[in-house]
Amino acid sequence: MQKSSAGGAAASGDSVQGFFCAALAFLIWGLSPVYWKTLSSVPAVEVLLHRIVWSFFFLVPIVVLEKNRGEFISALRSPRILRIMICTAVLISVNWLIFIWAVINGFILQASLGYYITPLLNVVMGMVFLRERLRRAQAVAVILTGMGVLYLTVRLGQFPWIALSLAFAFGSYGLIRKMAPVSALAGLSIETLLLFPVAAGWLAYLYATNRGAFLHMGYGIDLSLMASALVTAFPLLLFTLGARLLHLSTLGFMQYIVPSCYFLFAVLVYRESVSPAQVTTFFLIWTGLAIYSADSALFYKKNFRFTSK
Repeated sequence: MQKSSAGGAAASGDSVQGFFCAALAFLIWGLSPVYWKTLSSVPAVEVLLHRIVWSFFFLVPIVVLEKNRGEFISALRSPRILRIMICTAVLISVNWLIFIWAVINGFILQASLGYYITPLLNVVMGMVFLRERLRRAQAVAVILTGMGVLYLTVRLGQFPWIALSLAFAFGSYGLIRKMAPVSALAGLSIETLLLFPVAAGWLAYLYATNRGAFLHMGYGIDLSLMASALVTAFPLLLFTLGARLLHLSTLGFMQYIVPSCYFLFAVLVYRESVSPAQVTTFFLIWTGLAIYSADSALFYKKNFRFTSK
């Protein structure tokens, strides 16, 4: 097993700066439902289009002007990497659209469930597509999650499509993204670049037909739509910095800040109803995640100690 991407930090322990950056990134992502709720008067598809366009204007100049531009340009010149990035661009846009729609329409609890499921779904995808072997604890965690989703479906008579769609879209994104040797910042910049012509053209059509929200619903909405670039890119920059200074096991535990914030907002702030079936489902999934996280921490500690000798 390789050492953490933190490099020197891996040998001496987690960096305080890295922990702060990663925690702030996860917290911004976790608080994002508050932001998307302010755009409830705008159709989710149009919010997505603005998110793509303004993220493009924010990200691409940063990548081009800094030392990452060599990586950015070489990736654009590689047909293989471009094909991969087209797939990931579609997947991340689907993930963004479902999440924005879920928040605007009062399904934050399902979004929370989806992002709790994602780490365990990644384990299953690794087994199916990368032929990775499941450790016993991982298998137990996956089984508990499957039981939770099945129980929710049977008890409520309703398939949790939002949660599973978010999990599958983001899980597939992560799986395919591994095939392209491009950093997170350069990768997202390329994805927004690929999506930009469609998004910009669609917005131009909406504006020409007087059906777009931008410049028609007040300065508050206009600024909020433009700020979608910051909500998208700023936490990514923080996460990239934090990931270089932290152990992978630490990042693994911290990632649950995001769905936990979603869960708390859904229940305490937006008063989404929680049925007994949902409580049981979350309990099964939380138990599975606890087993999975403990196993991952022990596995990482054991292998890191081995590789450090």
